[in-house]
Amino acid sequence: MMISYIVEIFVGLAGGLAVGSGFVAFLAVLGVIPRLVQVSRSKGYLRWYEWGVILGALFGIFLTFSNWQFTIPLWMEIFWGLLHGIFIGMLAAALTEVLNVFPILAKRIRLDQHIEKLLLAIVFGKIAGSIFQWVIYID
Repeated sequence: MMISYIVEIFVGLAGGLAVGSGFVAFLAVLGVIPRLVQVSRSKGYLRWYEWGVILGALFGIFLTFSNWQFTIPLWMEIFWGLLHGIFIGMLAAALTEVLNVFPILAKRIRLDQHIEKLLLAIVFGKIAGSIFQWVIYID
């Protein structure tokens, strides 16, 4: 019985290290965090971004593997969700910026002069889709 626990611990740590290393490599090779800092013009907060990603990942792991539950008021849930949405949106924007997705898309559909409008359309479409999903599909 004790050997199975040791094997589970070993496999869990090995899997976590593999996934964590892949995540860090993804962020480092593509330069997502530095690009996010550059786009948001917040160079002085680079360490805050790095620690935010690290602590957020650790907190997410803790919540996933523990039975710890807590209830918070609705306004705090809304605020928490807003912060999650902002971070994921900025991370996605930095990633697409690094990969030059929007300039290529704008050139292909001949909207070179209107890239800001294209970005706003995508952002508002994502917001509308998320609101629709939460209102219609979540009980």
